[in-house]
Amino acid sequence: MRRPGRGEQAVRNNEAILVAAREIFLADPRAPVAAVAERAKVGIGALYRRYPGKEDLLRTLCHEGLKTFIAEAEQAALEPDDWTAFATFLRGVVQADVHSLTVHLAGTFTPTEQMNADAELAADLAAGLIERARPHLRADIEAADITLLLEMCAAVRLPDAARTGELRDRCLTVLLDGLRTAGPLPGPPPRVLELNWRWLST
Repeated sequence: MRRPGRGEQAVRNNEAILVAAREIFLADPRAPVAAVAERAKVGIGALYRRYPGKEDLLRTLCHEGLKTFIAEAEQAALEPDDWTAFATFLRGVVQADVHSLTVHLAGTFTPTEQMNADAELAADLAAGLIERARPHLRADIEAADITLLLEMCAAVRLPDAARTGELRDRCLTVLLDGLRTAGPLPGPPPRVLELNWRWLST
């Protein structure tokens, strides 16, 4: 059996670190980096060679989530039916559990310029899918409303990952029905500062 080279091992170590970091920091954003190394079964030196500090690890973790959001939006945009594209996008983002990272880790690191650029791209892609679905949506629904609904789905979390996925899908189905054309919603939509306040704490 061929033994993996250093490059392959480095890739495997990095994947293990990111998986472990997601598990550790979603449970407790204040957890030490040493807990990540222990969970990933890598030496602390191997972790620090790739991520000099905890903030670097948190930043990478959230950036990977942002890239997943973008990929889900781009894939959903290929769907010819407008409502199906919108629903597919939401389901993909919920299944990828992207918003758990936002809820738990926002404000724990300083975003890079590339992250900010990707965040703008993500917002534009989401807005495009929402506008395509606009004829089917409540008249007063805005993109910020969708952000909060996705965070609501991310709040559903059980020890059983499969059951968590089922319940999130169930909640999203109810939310999608509620997004369709109906009477007015109470109160104004979320404001930008109301969504972004947590990023200002760095």
